[in-house]
Amino acid sequence: MREFELDAVGGERVRVPDPERLVHLQFRRFAGCPICNLHLRSVVQRHDDIEAAGIREVVFFHSPADELRGYDLPFAVVADPDKRYYREFGVESGRRALLHPRTWGAILRGSALTLLGKYRPPAVRQEGGRLGLPADFLIDPAGRVVARKYGEHAYDQWSVDKLLALARTAVVR
Repeated sequence: MREFELDAVGGERVRVPDPERLVHLQFRRFAGCPICNLHLRSVVQRHDDIEAAGIREVVFFHSPADELRGYDLPFAVVADPDKRYYREFGVESGRRALLHPRTWGAILRGSALTLLGKYRPPAVRQEGGRLGLPADFLIDPAGRVVARKYGEHAYDQWSVDKLLALARTAVVR
């Protein structure tokens, strides 16, 4: 994998790979996506465990930076409205993103929490579309992708427990 540096919306520079630790790249959908908000809440709740395992979280959205600013997330958030990195990593979009039955519960829970004011709602218009699929990549300090997952639907991503288990395996290598 080639090395690159990213500008996170919070202003920090993010180096991939990170010479000191594993990097977990998450490709999400758009700012305010109820499904993404639901998943990211679990990541935020376990962020200390993730950092203790030597993992740096980097989350991509195909939204402009101004739509992502103001979210209080303890990890790097990268705006990729042109989907440059989505293409580079082979992350797709498709109708199956929302049609799979396993997505429906997440849509309902995430939408309910948005309506209750727990999450910011998404912009009405999404330049990058609403049919994105998630993807996860775990990259070691040498730049090797040691694990990857391409989501089959919009709520198909690694749980925090799965991420931590993959990190333990990667460290053993």
